[in-house]
Amino acid sequence: MSSENKPPQKDSPPSGTTHFGFQDVPTAEKQKRVAGVFTSVAGSYDIMNDLMSFGIHRIWKRFAIDLAGVRPGERVLDVAGGTGDLTREFARLAGPRGQVILTDINAAMLGEGRRALADRGVVGVPLVQSNAEKLPFAEGSFDCITISFGLRNVTDKDAALRSMRRCLKPGGRLLVLEFSKPQSELLGKVYDQYSFRLLPLMGQLVARDAESYRYLAESIRMHPDQETLKGMMQDAGLSRVQVYNMTGGIVAVHRGFRLD
Repeated sequence: MSSENKPPQKDSPPSGTTHFGFQDVPTAEKQKRVAGVFTSVAGSYDIMNDLMSFGIHRIWKRFAIDLAGVRPGERVLDVAGGTGDLTREFARLAGPRGQVILTDINAAMLGEGRRALADRGVVGVPLVQSNAEKLPFAEGSFDCITISFGLRNVTDKDAALRSMRRCLKPGGRLLVLEFSKPQSELLGKVYDQYSFRLLPLMGQLVARDAESYRYLAESIRMHPDQETLKGMMQDAGLSRVQVYNMTGGIVAVHRGFRLD
């Protein structure tokens, strides 16, 4: 990674600020900036996911879906669900006796999710625009909650984890599917070159937006690594937290349970 692409130390940013990629920005400004990124890329989100991951994101999501173990009749919340890849499968698994809700903070992404679900014949799924830090659902509402490639964009990740834990029923599970830290130094170096050289180029060619994909690469580097996120989930009140690395740790699924 060249010197200009090296992340700053992950210490707490100055008071009143938070990380937006490698920048420190006023805390109140991050949500607006993230909204701008996802409004910009919403229309090309799915095709860029396929291009960026060479289609492997489908395997990552399939693993998370299987790990969630959704059963008929359960209530499921898909937080930051975007275009509804997980929502669609959860709706099939929960069946007519269950309920799946798709929520995202970004209206443009929710619109893409609504179209994607309708195109695949999935109807009756409520879509709710909401902030993961302050989910508008009663305590103990869901058997399973997932957040897929969304936690790193949340301003206050600890608040979001507490909010999701609050919405779980006792015995319910939270799954966090997110980019993480490669487990080998060689893979990390290759991944850095790919992220900071090719991602912005693909973003420019396909989405006409290199900057949003530069932010994507930076936000991944600033996201907590596997053990740090595990500790954050435990601090939020989740138990039996397990970490499942995929593709050498480039992506990980964290699963924890509300046991009280």
